[in-house]
Amino acid sequence: MKKTIFVLGAGKGLGTAIGRKFGENDFRVVLMARNADSLKAYADEFAAKGIEVYTRTADAASDEGLAKTLQEAVAEYGTPDVFAYNVGITNPDSMLEKGVDGQLLRDRYQVDVVGAYNAIQQIATEEFAEKNGTILVTGGGLAMYPSAEYLPLSMDKAALRAMVQAIHPALKEKGIFLGTLTVCNVIMPGSTCAPEILADQYWKQYTERKDWEVVCQ
Repeated sequence: MKKTIFVLGAGKGLGTAIGRKFGENDFRVVLMARNADSLKAYADEFAAKGIEVYTRTADAASDEGLAKTLQEAVAEYGTPDVFAYNVGITNPDSMLEKGVDGQLLRDRYQVDVVGAYNAIQQIATEEFAEKNGTILVTGGGLAMYPSAEYLPLSMDKAALRAMVQAIHPALKEKGIFLGTLTVCNVIMPGSTCAPEILADQYWKQYTERKDWEVVCQ
């Protein structure tokens, strides 16, 4: 029976690259994102490559909405073997140019951190543990090298990294591997952190289940 990966945050860059990498290794792929039209285009591309693919609209900004999406996906496709959280708002929000108010910080934190925490809590069930499930989270170099130009994202990536590091040992005891891929360069073709390179790192973390953090420079 095929293994299954849920990719939350399936965009045209890293999200779909992760899906393709696992799909090419005989995984069923469930792509999740807010834009239904984009998801359909990605699904058509995957299907043309012979990858078994399904889609679900999802919004990490909504606790209830995200919970409902994940519940429905598990009911439809079963408990996944791998869950990837690739959601993040990467807009520059400079405190020096226009200021950053508390509401913006809360909105960004909801998507970048709370969404990840909620998803991990929901996915990390006993059944997931019995399958020796893997949860992988896309982090960022701003966690270690913060910038005033990207203040909310710097704060959020630091919190996300700390969360993964803190929860990793507890989940490991249950048989679940939780790791983060910390991306320190621009995700684009030709970069040292090109989508395909990062997808390979995701696959390596999944197969090796060794380090809670892998850093891409």
